Amino acid sequence: MIAILGTGKMGEALLSGLVRAGLRPDEIVATARRPERAEALRERYGVRVAGNAEAAKLADTLILAVKPQDMSALLTEISPHVAVDRLVISVAAGITTAFVEARLGDGVAVVRVMSNTPVLVDEAMSVISAGAHASEEHLKRTEELLSPVGKVLRIPESQQDAATALSGSGPAYFFYLVEAMVDAGILLGMPRAAALDMVTQSIVGAAIMLRDSGEHPVILREAVTSPGGTTISAIAELERHKVRAAFLDAIEAACERSRRLAGG
Repeated sequence: MIAILGTGKMGEALLSGLVRAGLRPDEIVATARRPERAEALRERYGVRVAGNAEAAKLADTLILAVKPQDMSALLTEISPHVAVDRLVISVAAGITTAFVEARLGDGVAVVRVMSNTPVLVDEAMSVISAGAHASEEHLKRTEELLSPVGKVLRIPESQQDAATALSGSGPAYFFYLVEAMVDAGILLGMPRAAALDMVTQSIVGAAIMLRDSGEHPVILREAVTSPGGTTISAIAELERHKVRAAFLDAIEAACERSRRLAGG
């Protein structure tokens, strides 16, 4: 039995992915703060819904998906019901395995995960890190849960805040870029729908090329950038406006925010 505690946007994304991956609804129990939200989850997915304490008793794998600022209260509530043989997977940004372990008692296996919303289309990027008591078996079990809904990568926990900023928040940067490019198309006289189609397909195609070609992004960009052409004119404007530096600063800010979240 798997329990998802705090089934908000990310919790539901993971829930829907697990169901699509073939996990039976009766193998999943979900919790939500509001009764109407819990009922909606039960109706939508056919899963069992329960309170946090009951779910912690029932499940052998617990996925903690509450907001970082709510994690301490959740751990206090469930700690009397989490046996030492449980696997606890935390997907809350900024929350360390040590933070969870200290509140659940000695010996509980904790794995920290940062995933992202493309889990909804089985294209998530999930990075995982082992806590002090998590074994190879626990890491493999976590990978088995997450691999049907995307790519899974093991990293040292010291890199988790950077991963949160880079891939956890990454889809939002992508959507922000798409918005800007579509607006540019409209400015140039394109209908919004046509501009969105062109930008979306261009980015999907570029992403697949980057993933499947094995080429460095600089090589792929240079292949589109002819001397004295349109692309280099656009790149020159991006450089003039320090877009690259802005991305560096933005992702660094996200990383720093992730570091602070554990402290509320």
